[in-house]
Amino acid sequence: MNEARLYEIIRSPHVSEKATGLADKHRQIVFEVRTDATKPEIKTAVEKAFNVQVASVTVANVKGKRKTTARVPGRRQDWKKAYVTLKPGQDIDFMGQK
Repeated sequence: MNEARLYEIIRSPHVSEKATGLADKHRQIVFEVRTDATKPEIKTAVEKAFNVQVASVTVANVKGKRKTTARVPGRRQDWKKAYVTLKPGQDIDFMGQK
């Protein structure tokens, strides 16, 4: 895999109430990733970027919502969500606190 592509795969961590609950209970971190990313690419990208060991990756395609602005119908962009399960003893600290 191309090194430059690995750093473009992860777009951002997805922060929500559900994602926080998964992180606390099951050591799962939720990321927004590129729509053309595969599970092996996501696994490698997370391991290189955060220096952790990944147990498994599950992905979900999220459809964009329909919105109307000033009587003009529109639609938000589709995106892909990755649920990354970390191996026991591994953790990603986004805040940088010890």
